[in-house]
Order: sequence, then C-alpha cells, then structure tokens
Amino acid sequence: MLSDVPLDLPVRPVLPAMVAALRSAGTAVLVAPPGTGKTTLAPLAVADAVPGRVVVAQPRRVAARAAARRMAALLGEQVGDRVGYAVRGERRVGPRTRVEVVTTGLLVRRLHHDPELPGVGAILLDEIHERQLDADLALAFTVESRIALRPDLWLLAMSATPEADRFAALLGGAVPAPVVRASAALHPVTRVWVPPPRPVPPPGAGPVDRALLDHVAATVRQALGEQDGDLLVFLPGVGEIGAVAGRLAGLRDSVDVLRLHGRQTAAEQDTALRAGRRRRVVLATAVAESSLTVPGVRTVVDAGLSRVARLDLARGLGALVTVPVSRAAATQRAGRAGREAPGHVYRCWTQAAHERLPAQPEPEITTADLTGFALELAAWGAPDGHGLALPDPPPAAAMAVATETLTALGALGLDGRITGRGRAIVAAGAHPRLARALLDGAARVGADRAAEVVAILAEQTVAGSGDDLAAAWRRLRSGTDPGATARWRTEVRRLRAALPAAAGDQPALGAAARLPDDLAAGLLVGLAYPERLARLRRPGGSAYLMTGGTAAELPPGSALTGVDWLAVAVADRSPGAPTARVRLAAVLDETTAREAGASLLRTEREIGWSGTDVVAREVVRLGAIELVERPLSRPDRHEVGAALLTGLRSAGLDLLTWTPGARTLRERLAFCRHALGADWPDVSDEALLADAQQWLGPELAGARRRADLARVDVAGALRRLVPWSLAGRLDELAPERITVPSGSRIRVDYADPAAPVLAVRLQETFGWPDAPRVGGGRVPVLLHLLSPAGRPVAVTADLASFWRSGYRQVRAELRGRYPRHPWPEDPTTATPTRRAGQRR
Repeated sequence: MLSDVPLDLPVRPVLPAMVAALRSAGTAVLVAPPGTGKTTLAPLAVADAVPGRVVVAQPRRVAARAAARRMAALLGEQVGDRVGYAVRGERRVGPRTRVEVVTTGLLVRRLHHDPELPGVGAILLDEIHERQLDADLALAFTVESRIALRPDLWLLAMSATPEADRFAALLGGAVPAPVVRASAALHPVTRVWVPPPRPVPPPGAGPVDRALLDHVAATVRQALGEQDGDLLVFLPGVGEIGAVAGRLAGLRDSVDVLRLHGRQTAAEQDTALRAGRRRRVVLATAVAESSLTVPGVRTVVDAGLSRVARLDLARGLGALVTVPVSRAAATQRAGRAGREAPGHVYRCWTQAAHERLPAQPEPEITTADLTGFALELAAWGAPDGHGLALPDPPPAAAMAVATETLTALGALGLDGRITGRGRAIVAAGAHPRLARALLDGAARVGADRAAEVVAILAEQTVAGSGDDLAAAWRRLRSGTDPGATARWRTEVRRLRAALPAAAGDQPALGAAARLPDDLAAGLLVGLAYPERLARLRRPGGSAYLMTGGTAAELPPGSALTGVDWLAVAVADRSPGAPTARVRLAAVLDETTAREAGASLLRTEREIGWSGTDVVAREVVRLGAIELVERPLSRPDRHEVGAALLTGLRSAGLDLLTWTPGARTLRERLAFCRHALGADWPDVSDEALLADAQQWLGPELAGARRRADLARVDVAGALRRLVPWSLAGRLDELAPERITVPSGSRIRVDYADPAAPVLAVRLQETFGWPDAPRVGGGRVPVLLHLLSPAGRPVAVTADLASFWRSGYRQVRAELRGRYPRHPWPEDPTTATPTRRAGQRR
C-alpha cells in the first residue's frame, strides 16, 4: 500500500526501521514531530508488512475520519475501500479494507467483545501522549491482550512528543519496546510573540475575558496583513469560536471564516478540512492540534488556552475550566503552520510566560470523572487497574467515588467485581449513568423515548444553547436544526440497537406509558442523576436544592424559573462558588421525582435539638430534600432527654433557671474544690456540661421541651455531685453565712473561690480580733468593712493590722460625717452594734 503513495514526508525514511522493530519485537514506539506524516504513512507501511487488518486508534472522531480520508485520497480511492473508519454511530469499511481508523473508545469496546481481536494483525495507537482515558485503557488492554492471547499481534504507539521511554517500557514489559525516531518537520515555523497590550485576568471556570478575545481577533487581522496563506486559530471552546467569529464578521468579503470543533457534523468538519477557493480563517478547538492537516494553512494564531474537565468529588459536579496551554500542546499547534510550507505562529503571550507553562498537559485520569473508567476496568477483570500497563494509576479518591456510584447502580457487587447488570451497562456504549437511564427507562417510558432522551444527554451539544431539555427534544424531533438532528438521530439509532431485545421490545409499563414527554424526560434524567433531582426553594424563584445537598441556580431569564421540581442533566460549579449553575434540566413533579430517586427515598424518626428547642418528628426525605414532616406524639423519653442535653451543651447553662440559692451553692462548691482539692466536684461550665447526664439525669426524666429545663431544681441537682462523705461537711467548710460580733449572720460571697468575701458594717466587727477563716481554717475571709451608709471603707484579711493602723484614719474621716454612730478609740474592746446611737 505504501508503494502506491508517492508523497515524500519526513517520516518515510524511518518506516523500514519501524517495520523491522515490529517484526523483531512485536512492539515499537514511533516518535515523529507534527507534520512528519506518521498518521498518514505509518499505517500503510504496517499494512504492507503484516497479514490481517491494521487498526489505527485515534482519540478524536474528527481526527479518525480525517486520517482515513487522507490515506484513501493518497491511494486514489474512496473511503471504505482499502482504508475505512469507524466512529460512534458510523462505520465505513468494506471487504477489501486493510486499514481501519477507529476512536480509542471504539477499540476498547471491541477488546471487551473479543480480546483476541480475530482478523487484526496490528494495532496502532496514535497520539498516545494526549492521555485521554480511553487512550490509556486502549493501551493497557491491548498490551495485556497481546501478552496473554495474541503474541503475534503487532502493537505500535505513535507520539509527537519525546516521552518515548515511558511508553516503550509500558509496551515491552520486561524488555522495553524499540523506539524509532523521525526527523523534525520539513518546514520551519517562525514564532511571533504578540501578548495583549494590557494584562488580562487569568483563565478559570468563567468565560474568557473579552479583552483577550478582542486581542485574538486583532492578531488575526495583523497576521492576515503580514503573512500569506490560510490561518488556523486555536481557541479553548465553541463559545470563544463564536465570539471571535463575530469580531471578524467584517472580513467576510475578503476571506472565508470557518469553524472546526467536535460539535459539528462530519460534513461541517469536512468543509473546514478542505482547501478553499478563497483565503480562509479556520477557528478551531484542540481537535486541530494533532493528526489533522488543514490544507493551505501557513499561519497559526494561538490564544494560549485549553479547556479541561474538573470533577468536584464531594458534590459529583463537573466544571469545564480554562487553563493555560502546555508547552507540548503549543508546539503541536505551531506545527500546523509548517506542514506544507514555511510558516508562522502568532502566540498571544510573552516568551517569558511561555517558559512558565507546564511542560505537558494534565492526563485526563487525574482530573476527570472515573465512573466509566472504573467500569471498563471491572469489565476487563481488573477492578483497581492493578497489573495493567496504565501510564498513571488512577487517583484513589476518584476511584472510590466511582466505585460507590457503580455499586449504587448495581453495576458492581460488594466485592468490586462486575455484575450481569454491569455488563449490560458496558454493552450500551454510554456513560454508566446514561446506560442505567436507558436500560431502566425503556421499561418505564418506552424504548424509543428512552433512546431519544439519552441521546441528548450523550450528545449534549445537540441540545443547543437553552437549558430546557424537553424543549430541545421537541426541536430535534421537528428537525429545525438539520445538523444537530442528524447527529442526534444517529445516536438514537445506536442506543436503540444497544438495548437488549427484551428491553427494546417491551412496552412502557402502566402509568409510565402515559407520562407526557416533559415528565418522561425528567424521569430519564433523574434515573441517570438521582442526586441532581432538585426542588424549588422559594415560589417563583430560580434557586433550588438538589437531593445531593448542593444548592443550584437557574441562569437569568430561564424559561424554567419557578418550576417546582427539576431533574438537572448538566450543572457545573465554579471553584469557590456557593451554588452550582444549571445548564440543562427537565421538568418533573414530586411523584416522578420519588420514582426516579427511589434509592434516595427514606423515612426517618428524628428526635433532636433544633437550635431552639427539642424537635420530635417523622420526616420523609428524598436525599437532602424534606418532603413530609409529621410530629411524633409519643417520642422516646430517653431520646428526648438526650436531645435536651445536646441543646444544653450547645446553648449553655443559661437554659437552666439559676436561683440565688443555686448560684450560691455552685460558688461554695467551686471554693471547696479550689481550697481543698479534687475530691470536691468541678462545677465549671465545661465540667457541668460534660457531666450533665450525671447531675441532671433524674430531673430530665419527664422533660420534653426547653421550657422543662427552666423548671429543673438546679440546687438539688448540684448537690447530687457532692460525694456522700463530704456532703455533711459543706456547711462547716464553706458556710453560707458567718455570725459577726454584733450577732448578725452575714452571707459570704464565694464568687471568687480564691478569696471569699464578707461585706459587713465596721461597727458590727468591734471586738473581733481577727478575720474569720473558712475551708477548715485554711482560707481567711476577705472583709469588706462598710461605712454606716454601706460603702466600703476598707478591705482586709488581716483585721488585727487594720485595728492598729488603718482604723485611725477611717475614724478621723467618718466620725464627723456619721456622728450618730460609735467611733471608739479602741475598737477591739468596744461593743459591736447594728444600730446608730442617740444624736448628741
């Protein structure tokens, strides 16, 4: 076959060495920079050397179709003759086909169906460096299949980046596979650094800054004026392509502005990949980075951004995040300009910023949802991937979430191994969640409607820009958008055919057969994503709570605003954002939500502290959403008591009624512990709350609500803390009152356990030689000696010293102010009194 192609590309001289390596070792790695022709010529060379079909695996559908068409054109044939292709929902091969280009996902499914790959002589894994999940699986499964079943199978990994040794070790096992290297692209590419005139905010989960898009459009105009030939412009996504296309609308009289991305139909993609009669500007996503030749391109304009998926493991929500392109991807993009002639690349960033870029793009395995990946591993018989030739092990946390999801779907057993249901899900050829909706939904709403809705979920781009899935379904049925409708109908046919015969032929059951389309769509979405069933928070609003516990918000102006229930098909949550943004949803009602989320439906008895009081109720919940609440008429008294204790510990001891007697008792106990040691109970807030069950338990026996706490006899409860051996000594060691010389019984203030205070009028202490002591004589009482008006005139714990020195000054200051009260010269011998004398 190669001899039929006269085209001389840089990879051609190394093809004999590549074939020789495959013939001797059975495996090899071909490293060839962009533009050398590895995708086009290597499969033809292998087909000349090996019997059987040569299967070439490409990560992207558009690249698979383009590669097959390019090889067929070089052979002067139509696709489907000696060169064909197969992608999801489309296959063009014939009896003479020797080279078949497939997507890596399709190769994985073929390996599951028959790992011996009968009739296949060689597998070529192209663009292996891109590290998509399906590419990692295709590599791992093919290596194991070759070792265990097909030692005669040739296996070639092809890459444009120099990480050859890593893949050589994976392919060869104990002895690394031979590495064959091709020279650089024939034509040089000149780099032009064109950063924006002003700094722009870094990319993230939100839209790309308008200033950068303005700059990209201006750079396109600059390049058109400075260079010849067509332009290929790299942008992160379809939205940015549309925005830049709008900014270039004024060029349409002189150039054709075309778009190239994965959401287009094959015909639309083919238009961008064909040379035109006029000069062209092709606005493309990363699909044009590798394995594609866009004819006529002499200049690349690179915005320097890439869009990757990020998964929020805790919420099960993904987000598309815009990140700076890697240096390897930037090199790939630049190479598009030098495929046919010397070219130029205009990079919309600085050379210094380029040096700070990551060397390689992040492998998809480190950031993506691994649910489908984990099921593929289980279907292969290696649930954790151990022992397989995976370039990187899957992250443990993401695999744990994926395994939990698959177990809930019934796809995995408790031992982690695939079940019969799991194999049916794999056979559907869709994400496990969507396959579950297809299989279970067919019995509820009919096979045709199930396939139609799941096809929208599988090919989300056909839904258009709106967020109402049922409205998109009606548009697709009407065919108002022929391109989207064609892609949708292709996927519908594929899914319909994937249904088991019993499920596909079975009519919808009972009332489900009468479900209107809107509710049928909601049911199917709910079966796929039960944790995204959502109920409106406030009438007429746009805020929802999903069963998974995440808040969600409809975009402004949504036609779904105010709908009571939604089944959310697509939602994302930006890092740091408080809520998720709903992108695509379907209407449903509570009855349908209960059916879709049956696994999340539960009835619970709740007795607990609500924050203000005890709540005893029966609650019906759908995940995090409360559906029904009923009070419990006879709640368990022990559970109520526990709830009251919880409330006490959270709200504090002020929930109790602290009478003066209770406060005084607590202070006396605190003094005893401070003065006499740990034999006495700890009555600090922390200790009382921690031991509340011990000292309050009996008082709570009949309590049912917060108000009952206020009626607790706190003093009686506190006494329960005092050991019986010490209870009789409390009044002796910490007397509540002390008799002073006048005969009065004065209350002792134990608020400060280190210094009990006795506030007494000075005249009542005459004749008292020393201050009294408490705590078994260990602690002197601090006397607050008061004037006849009750104001402190002296504070002392050494009364004898006060009589000797301090009293004279107090007597001098106050005897004139209080002449009716006695002020003897010698207070130690004077008669104490509580009353004033006769006015003299």
